[in-house]
Amino acid sequence: MPKIVLRMAIIEISSMRFPGVEVFTSLTEAQLRNRLDPEKGVFIAESPKVINVALNAGYEPISLLCERKHITGDAADIIARCGDIPVYTGDRDLLASLTGYTLTRGVLCAMRRKPHRSIEEVCHDARRIVVIDGVVDTTNIGAIFRSAAALGIDAVLLTPTSCDPLNRRAIRVSMGSVFLVPWTWLHEPITALNNIGFKTVAMALTDDSVSIDDPTLVAEERLAIVMGTEGDGLAHSTIAKADYVARIPMSHDVDSLNVAAAAAVAFWQLRTR
Repeated sequence: MPKIVLRMAIIEISSMRFPGVEVFTSLTEAQLRNRLDPEKGVFIAESPKVINVALNAGYEPISLLCERKHITGDAADIIARCGDIPVYTGDRDLLASLTGYTLTRGVLCAMRRKPHRSIEEVCHDARRIVVIDGVVDTTNIGAIFRSAAALGIDAVLLTPTSCDPLNRRAIRVSMGSVFLVPWTWLHEPITALNNIGFKTVAMALTDDSVSIDDPTLVAEERLAIVMGTEGDGLAHSTIAKADYVARIPMSHDVDSLNVAAAAAVAFWQLRTR
């Protein structure tokens, strides 16, 4: 039998009060996330490339916001993939005024969040994971995920004080890598990772830290790399609980790197061989 393709409803909008577009125009990131009932939360993916990555990862589309000219252009393949969901459309200037920013290649997609996974499930077959502790900048979160995907990190755990990886800007900076690497929230101390077979290495500048190229670190079968906040780094209590403390050797009296840059260096050096 020939495959039946459902046509989307193309809906012209003229104001931010148009029913259905509030998910793109007026809901805050916290409202999208729906902290009271995370199972009903949504997120916004931007640009055809990133939306395709999310679709490939099994995320469910809810609706699209698209410049009129892109319906038969850059967004055509996305529209064809998404099935029978609303496509809200209008002129470029109108959509920019509604959303507060110019759309990247003219398309946004509201998508349903997946249920949170357990740490054991996310880390089951992992050999290298990263723990993101208290990193709140969306750009840094996106950059860390992109490096994690590119440099062999098998899973990402985030403390509740960290930024949501499905924040719109974090998704965009990661170029969709947040959909490629398994991740979940870590509500327990890092010592809990020892119970599932991981040794932990805290990235910090301390008097007793070892160089990141210490062969003992690379030799660990399963290693969790713990990265701290942009300003203060890791808490002393977190450092004290880690199995190792490591530093990146610096030149020219530079004392530290941005957390996203430091993460990329750590991922490469501590990758599985």
